[in-house]
Amino acid sequence: MKDGGAFREFLSHRGLRLTAEREAVLREVFATRGEHFEPEELHLRLRQKGANVSRASVYRTIPLMIEAGIIEEVERVDKHAHYELTYGREHHDHMLCLGCGRVIEFLSEEMEELQDRLCAEHGFTGETHTLEIKGYCRKCAKKKT
Repeated sequence: MKDGGAFREFLSHRGLRLTAEREAVLREVFATRGEHFEPEELHLRLRQKGANVSRASVYRTIPLMIEAGIIEEVERVDKHAHYELTYGREHHDHMLCLGCGRVIEFLSEEMEELQDRLCAEHGFTGETHTLEIKGYCRKCAKKKT
């Protein structure tokens, strides 16, 4: 698995192993192809495929995958975190509809330039960021009026 090497190396530097459970979680995350997922949903998909992976292993593996740069937390809805595969994908940000839950992914070069300028002005070296704009999509905004 081409993506397992980076995670295996990350774990090795932390004194950890790529166990069969961690590898199953990793494979399933890559199978999402960048779609947003919840840990419970990921665990259910693994169980449906016959993988012997505990819920605890899923929840323990997610922070490791975030730290390794494989996934990011992209939204929090009703106190539930959602994640997406970011390894090997271009950076993008999100607009979240509070009405229907729709997620619109976008990239704004102007926003990226503004962030770089703000970091430079404050003598700050930015490594990563997450931008979520919460509001209402066109369809839901019409319903509100």
